[in-house]
Amino acid sequence: MTRDEAKQILFDKLIEDAKAQAAVYIKEIRENAKIEAKKEAQKIIVQAIQRTAVDHSVETTVSVVQIQSDEMKGRIIGKEGRNIRAFESATGIDIIVDDTPEAVILSGFDQFRREVARIALERLIADGRIHPARIEEVVEKVKEELEEEILKEGENALQQLGLYNMNPELIRLIGKMKYRSSYGQNLLQHSIEVAYLSGLMAAEIGLDPTIAKRAGLLHDIGKTVDRNTEGPHALLGAEIAKKYKEHPIVVNAIASHHEDVEMEHPIAAIVQAADAISGARPGARREPLESYVKRLENLEQLAKSFEGVAKTYAIQAGREVRVVVEPEKVDDVLADKLANDIALKIQEEMEYPGQIKVTLIREVRKVAYAK
Repeated sequence: MTRDEAKQILFDKLIEDAKAQAAVYIKEIRENAKIEAKKEAQKIIVQAIQRTAVDHSVETTVSVVQIQSDEMKGRIIGKEGRNIRAFESATGIDIIVDDTPEAVILSGFDQFRREVARIALERLIADGRIHPARIEEVVEKVKEELEEEILKEGENALQQLGLYNMNPELIRLIGKMKYRSSYGQNLLQHSIEVAYLSGLMAAEIGLDPTIAKRAGLLHDIGKTVDRNTEGPHALLGAEIAKKYKEHPIVVNAIASHHEDVEMEHPIAAIVQAADAISGARPGARREPLESYVKRLENLEQLAKSFEGVAKTYAIQAGREVRVVVEPEKVDDVLADKLANDIALKIQEEMEYPGQIKVTLIREVRKVAYAK
């Protein structure tokens, strides 16, 4: 072996050793990066939640109006029921006059109409003049006043968040969110909370908090659109924001917060995360016990419909489903695919706020006895 050959062999050996050592270092760096990234992400989210304290207003479908005496109930009903019919026709809200002492119940799903009905009825009772013409006059006046109130609510929300230069029509739609709800959670309070969370998380990672707050505040603006307009609320909201010259990042964040379109900027992911946090925190949303139990049963049955699944358990108020599979039918390779298939089916067939975690458990036990 010549000197050059020996030198070349030594070089090759050194290069191989260096590559092997580098590979080990790269693996360690990647593992550390994953751990640190997860810790940092959790830290940012926790800090944002801790710094945000927004009240939650859980709405019902009825409003109670107090009256001075049960004699007033007869005047509200009117001769042959003409007053109550005129009132229901003008407001679109049902009046329930029953045996409840000194109270009349207004029933309806539209919170704006119910608020118009409540204020109008209180004014009619205070005035004492209750007849169809007067009812129509008072209801129209209350509607005009509430429209002005809606604009003030929108302006207050912007002032609260430190946002400016927004189209007046967008401001009106923001105020209109006060009279909308999602899973029992007031839509305006939810949107303000999402805006705060988005701004805080964006600031933590060096992004523009103002754009993040605008996107957070407007992310559910599509829910205020008239019911005759069809389409997903995320895409409708994006169209509205685009129409009123909002920033392209804001438009994309609105459109993509339910993954109807692809995310184009990190702020879109932040808004999606903030939306999930706001909706998923305990006490934020309310649903009746019957529908809650039914939803958990549907979740368990849906996961159990796959072959090889032995048992299913919905836990954490339906935020997670544990799936126990039969080890002889589902191997480790198939287990990963099965978990994804279950998650996909839940996503396609169920409606739920936030996200549902699918945890698949495959356990093999072998028992032997020494005698």
